[in-house]
Parts: sequence; structure tokens; C-alpha cells
Amino acid sequence: MATKPAKKASQEDWHPAKVKMELHVRGITLSALAEQHGLTSSSTLSAALTRSYPANEKRIADAIGVHPMEIWPSRYNADGSRKPQGFRALQFNAATLARNGNLRAVA
Repeated sequence: MATKPAKKASQEDWHPAKVKMELHVRGITLSALAEQHGLTSSSTLSAALTRSYPANEKRIADAIGVHPMEIWPSRYNADGSRKPQGFRALQFNAATLARNGNLRAVA
């Protein structure tokens, strides 16, 4: 009987519900976390669950006790630095392609 190979560790971001659950286990709500950091609303913290928002990603990760890269690996490079986002990502990729001699892809 053949056995299935073990699955590799997933590099997917945590589901927002898992992030909230991890906070809840520690007795923390997004509202309380927002108040602790002097924010008037928890909506900016909620936005970090689905969109890149480095400052609030760090606040949430610190409350859980992990590095933000563990929660949102798609937003970070392997060395822990942030990946370029939005227009800067397009500029970065075009510059890299041009530097590597692939001028056709840039045009």
C-alpha cells in the first residue's frame, strides 16, 4: 500500500478568523488592542487582516506573540523584509528586469 508524502508547511497567510481566534484565546479583542494603541477605531486593525498595513500587522502580531511574517508570509521576503507593495512593486520589478537585461519584458 502506497503512502502519501507528508505535506509541506503552508506558505499561505492565516485566515482572518484564525488571527481573531488567536487574539481571543489571549483575551484580546481588536477594539481593546486599538484602544491600547490610541486608535479611535478598530477598523484599521481589521483592515490589516486582509490588506497590507505594516504598523497594524506588527501590533496584531505582537499581541499574539509572533513575527508578522508568520501570520502573513505572502507580504514578506524570506529574510523577513517587507515585499514591495502597489506601484513600488511594479517599479521594483521593472527595474530588476531591466538590470537583468530583459528589456523586452519592460517595454
